[in-house]
Amino acid sequence: MEDSVGFPQLSTGTVRIGTVAAIPRILKQLGYDPDDVLAELGIDSSLFDDPDHLVSYSMRSRLLRQCVQKTRCEHFGLLIGQQAGLPAFGWIGYLVQQSPTVTTALRTLVHYAHLHVRGGLICFEERDDGAFLGYSIYQPDTEAREQITDGAVAIAYNIMRQLAGPEWHPTNVIFSHRKPADLRPYKNFFKAPLRFNAENSGVVFSRSWLQQPVPEADPELHRLLLKQVEQLAAGAGPGFVEEVQRVLHSVLITHKPTADQIAEFFSIHPRTLHRRLQAHETSFQQLVDKARSEMARQMLGSSEIEITEIGERLHYADASAFARAFRRWEGTTPAKWRQQNRIRQG
Repeated sequence: MEDSVGFPQLSTGTVRIGTVAAIPRILKQLGYDPDDVLAELGIDSSLFDDPDHLVSYSMRSRLLRQCVQKTRCEHFGLLIGQQAGLPAFGWIGYLVQQSPTVTTALRTLVHYAHLHVRGGLICFEERDDGAFLGYSIYQPDTEAREQITDGAVAIAYNIMRQLAGPEWHPTNVIFSHRKPADLRPYKNFFKAPLRFNAENSGVVFSRSWLQQPVPEADPELHRLLLKQVEQLAAGAGPGFVEEVQRVLHSVLITHKPTADQIAEFFSIHPRTLHRRLQAHETSFQQLVDKARSEMARQMLGSSEIEITEIGERLHYADASAFARAFRRWEGTTPAKWRQQNRIRQG
């Protein structure tokens, strides 16, 4: 669906094809016929002709898994991300590129990211140890998480170099998944310390870069693009429940969320928050549980993080409390789920 000015409108669990537009080109480079690989999933290669084409988050995930299985290239997602940057975000990317400073650009990217993807969350934080730009998946039961994550981190790296200039470099690059068998592709591209089994995925860099002016940014073009993107946002905003889920997924990474905190984020009274969620036949605690269960499966399935530490990261009082919650969600223990999930992946 498109709005009145020709922008594609996203629904829950959809994404623009732009960030993986390099798939046919990479398949060719690796010696495979893109038409044949895509046809096995019932996808026509013309899908990649327009970066604004929309696909479901699950379809993109299955496509990435298919590419890895066909090519046996375990860093396929990284190769895709290396060839993408702000232009892959369409109108939003062009708006970001015309921002006056790096901070403004990153906040703009986060603010309008839901117009580009529904199923993942772009994160920007200023921390004590520096600034962070990364990506977190919140779409349930997503396949090829590691491939999506690797691609997203590579895109974050490219975005920072576009905004801050070629002199920019990260202090370290972190991934929420387990350490891959072959680190060479990661070392060759990022040229920075790498850390795996982390609490989230992205690039960490000095906060001194945030006040840097964006090279060749045009204030008038920024004004015009902002007007267009705001028009899109006015008619294509996500539903309230999905927006709360996105915020919860981000907040859970750093601290245990409360209804008061989330209500304050939306500038509403806690009673209003509860009432609006009730109108959608859900509750704040149900959404917290959903976010916790999804993040637990993500960490169990794609990382080597100890189960006790996963419970701590999700702010459970102790390991037994986490185990009880997980059994309620999945009908089994975290350890058995992790073992079964790895067997399925293998």
